[in-house]
Amino acid sequence: MARKFKDLSEREILALAVSLEEEDGRVFADFAEGLRETYPATAKLFEDMGAEEWEHRSMLIETYRARFGEHIPLIRREDVKGFAPRKPFWQTRPLKIAEVRKQAELMELEVRQFYQKAIGQVTDAGIRKLLGDLEEIERKHQVTAGAMQESIPLTVQKTEDEAQRRLFVLQIVQPGLVGLMDGSVSTLAPVFAAAFATKSSHDALLAASIGAGISMAFAEALSDDGSMTGRGRPVLRGAVTGLMTAAGGIGHTLPFLIQDFHVAFIAAVIVVAIELGVIAWIRNRYMDSPLFSAAFQVVVGGALVFAVGIWIGSS
Repeated sequence: MARKFKDLSEREILALAVSLEEEDGRVFADFAEGLRETYPATAKLFEDMGAEEWEHRSMLIETYRARFGEHIPLIRREDVKGFAPRKPFWQTRPLKIAEVRKQAELMELEVRQFYQKAIGQVTDAGIRKLLGDLEEIERKHQVTAGAMQESIPLTVQKTEDEAQRRLFVLQIVQPGLVGLMDGSVSTLAPVFAAAFATKSSHDALLAASIGAGISMAFAEALSDDGSMTGRGRPVLRGAVTGLMTAAGGIGHTLPFLIQDFHVAFIAAVIVVAIELGVIAWIRNRYMDSPLFSAAFQVVVGGALVFAVGIWIGSS
């Protein structure tokens, strides 16, 4: 059973403070390690904050030894009521920098509140002074964590923003683009072949890309676990690929629900043109492909597949 904070003795309060500073120091070290490759400047800030937490731990241990001796009982935050549980998201990779910064601010706020309550519960003058000094340091840490985004130099922030953009491209845009191209281009032939062969909306829908979306989702998710490539979680990557594959295929399939075949065909052609335009824009926006070159490649490829579908369906 967790104990109430008001029932802790001065000895136990100091022991808890040692445990809190040690845990926070390790968490900040985990933050620094997880962000070092992608966000080196922010990683250095967390590394420095972690080193300060270990200094606080040493100060607390010295005071404890002078007052209570060598043995420090193990009292952790989960052993005392009032502490919010922490989700160990910092153990996942890659770390999300916005979540890390927010978590750091909350951690410093929590420890600061602990010291404020502890000061009111101890009577030893030396311990009160130490806790007050640490409370003031944690207040400064809280301000630093809250303003971490603003404290990073502009050139470093641009570098980290670019790194975050690369991660977004690698983990979201690329699998999404693969799915969209597969759904939009590869399904053109079967959809329009079925439509021209049967002149039936319902038969044309048999070529819809829901199955292709599911297949692509599993194929992408099983391609690698992302641990070495940095491509992110397989489930997320597979879901993005599958959804975009289905969306790309269904986009030009839905018009064939229209009863009039000629109207449905014209609507489907317009949707195909929009899909190919979106693919070209994404390649230009995120993959640094020249717009004209990207549009030319996508339109030529789509037109060839489109022509094959009509040719097969008309024969």
